[in-house]
Formats: sequence, C-alpha cells, structure tokens
Amino acid sequence: MTSGVIKLIPNIITTLRLILALPICLLILDENYPAVLWIAFVAGLSDGVDGWFARKMNAESRYGAIVDPLSDKAMLISAYIAFVVVGLLPWWVAVIIVMRDVVIITGALAYHWRFGRYDVAPSIWGKASTAVQILYALMLLTHQVYPVFPVSSFQIGLWLVIIMVVVSGGHYVYTWGVKARALQKGKNQSDT
Repeated sequence: MTSGVIKLIPNIITTLRLILALPICLLILDENYPAVLWIAFVAGLSDGVDGWFARKMNAESRYGAIVDPLSDKAMLISAYIAFVVVGLLPWWVAVIIVMRDVVIITGALAYHWRFGRYDVAPSIWGKASTAVQILYALMLLTHQVYPVFPVSSFQIGLWLVIIMVVVSGGHYVYTWGVKARALQKGKNQSDT
C-alpha cells in the first residue's frame, strides 16, 4: 500500500463508525439488545483504533477531526431517541441532548459564516459529556441483557448526563461567544 492509501485508513474507520449509528438505532427499536452491545463494542474499539492509527501514521486530518465526534454524536443521539421510543428514557432527556447539539451546530455554522474557518477542538467538558452519555447508554443496554445495576444507579446516571450536557453546552456557547465577540471587536476596530 502506498503512504497516501495508508493515511486514509483512519478516515475510513471513522466513516464506518458513523454508518453504525443506523443499525444501533434500528436494533434498539427492535429491542435486540445483545446485538446492540456487540455493535457498540465494535464502535468503541474502532473509535480507539482510528485515533491511534491517525496519530501513529501521522494521518490526522480535518475530515477526521470533524467526522470523529460527529459519528459519536450520531450514535448517541439516535440511541437516546430510540431509548425514548422503546420506553427506556423519558422524552425530555432526548430533547435536552438534541437541543444542546442543535445549539452547538447552529453556533458553529454562524461562526463559520461570519468569521470563516475555525479549528474543531472538543473541550474537556464536551469530552466528559460524551463519555457520561456513552457510559449511561452502555449501562442501559447492558441492564437489558444482564440486569445487574441497582435502580438508583439509573437515576444518578441520568442526572449526571443532564448536568454534563447542560454544563458542556453552556461552556461551548460561552467560549465561542467570547471568541466571536473578540473577532468582531477587532474587525470593528480595523474598519474605523
């Protein structure tokens, strides 16, 4: 394989993980939780492999920087909506998660339209929020196959998800709002 082809491997793995959002959603709707757990395991493994491969082969790309978190979001949002449909979660939890991402995406598009290209860099709060959402989803799925978790752990986990979603969403809005105001202020000063 040529060097160029090898450097595409992390992006291919990331894209395949994005595609896994559909079967995960459909299998949850079908309540085939053992199959969902296997696919989630493959998705989690691929998330580690693509990042390791990109760093090891010096193949990090803007595409990967955008699609990697997008694939996580696609899987999480589709899974959480499916959890609502099958009755594992109240509807308002999915609404909070989806609204956070809508606000972030809308803000990112507005920033790009107004100021141009920006570097996609997830915050520590965004990473923590994603990790908590993944762990809670895995806990829900695992419990459907192996009911080992106490009922109280679901309430605690649910509130952790909500808190992290709100905190990380607020952090993104604040951080990018400050950057946008500073750029706008600099632009206004250069226009005068």
